[in-house]
Amino acid sequence: MQPPQRSPQSTPRQPDRKQASIERLRTISRLLDNAISIPGTDYGVGIDPLLGLLPVGGDLISSIFSAYMVVEAVRLGLPRESLIIMAINLILDTLAGTVPVLGDLFDVAWKANARNMELIESHMQWSGSS
Repeated sequence: MQPPQRSPQSTPRQPDRKQASIERLRTISRLLDNAISIPGTDYGVGIDPLLGLLPVGGDLISSIFSAYMVVEAVRLGLPRESLIIMAINLILDTLAGTVPVLGDLFDVAWKANARNMELIESHMQWSGSS
């Protein structure tokens, strides 16, 4: 007699994976763009502009995390239009970050990762997958 086979329900469910991915992306976005609240305001600053102060390597590190968010968005099934917008946000943020000081000020205001996270969450709510 053979042991009973696992049913498809006994493996990790796809929505659980998606939810875990979304939580990871929220954490990355928050750390990069809004980790530190400015007292007396509703505005936050993340480590993205601080990393930008490090010559060359800081912007590269930040871009890697931002690119990871785009890759995860592909895995989550975001539509091509949203992915293009996310890529433009990433490219704009990366290019602006190469300009000393002004690029860091741009990072504080632009918040490309928060914008990309909004696109991801909007899609997940619309598709009913979150």
